[in-house]
Amino acid sequence: MSGDTTALEFKKPSQLKEFWRRLKKDRLAIFGLIVMVLLLLLAICADLIADYEAVITVNVKNRLQKPSAEHWFGTDSYGRDLFARCIHGARVSLSIGFAAAVAATVAGSLVGAMTGYIGGRFDTVVMRIFDIISAIPPTLLALAVVAAMGPGVIKLCLALAFTSIPLFVRVVRSAVLSIVGQEYIEACHAGGTSTWRILTRHLLPNVIGTIIVQSTLQLSHIIRTIATLSFLGLGINPPMPEWGAIINEAKEFLRTSPYLMMFPSGMLCLTAFSISVLGDGLRDALDPRLKS
Repeated sequence: MSGDTTALEFKKPSQLKEFWRRLKKDRLAIFGLIVMVLLLLLAICADLIADYEAVITVNVKNRLQKPSAEHWFGTDSYGRDLFARCIHGARVSLSIGFAAAVAATVAGSLVGAMTGYIGGRFDTVVMRIFDIISAIPPTLLALAVVAAMGPGVIKLCLALAFTSIPLFVRVVRSAVLSIVGQEYIEACHAGGTSTWRILTRHLLPNVIGTIIVQSTLQLSHIIRTIATLSFLGLGINPPMPEWGAIINEAKEFLRTSPYLMMFPSGMLCLTAFSISVLGDGLRDALDPRLKS
């Protein structure tokens, strides 16, 4: 009898296999995952595909050429290859987006877990501060922060992380409040376990699924905000390629050369859509209430 029980336990799928089984059922999520992997490979291998120095070199003779076998996306008003600028722009957008999302995730998760666990006056004061910040639309707040700090990659990353923190605080605090009253948390507290250890070893690991899903969904918003700020001239400065900046340069040629705006806009929309559907799939796959 014990041998049969051991065999059954051995055949039981691990949590990772169960997660992957649920995720595979969502075709849109798999599509988003494949697109994101391809975009990351393009961004990582951008220098191998097209040298950056060749990308920024002005060549007036090749200006405004339509898409062809030599220039897949055509050339811009300075004769630069648009495909090369788009894949180098993917590196800029994704690197800033991931950096801002990670910073906001770490800071927001820690603050959210602390407010949910400690509670009391600390919770009230912190949440009222974030209520004031959340009253301002995120894009408008990012515009204000970038305008105050000035353009630049690091400053843009900090501004986007700052505007994303309130959302993570609210989400993580809500998740922590649902488990903070459980017996094992009270036992740790009664046993003299430090607050930091309870937060990092018991609370945050139990809400990691919520954090991952929220990080994925917020990444899509951050990448769109990067493009918005760059389009307005407050994000990435030319000649550094970035999708929003490329779209801004192409707006003058919308009637005569619409491809200049179509390709970077298409890559931006495809990236945002892929991350969003992947986030939705992760949310469903990580939800313990869905056992099918």
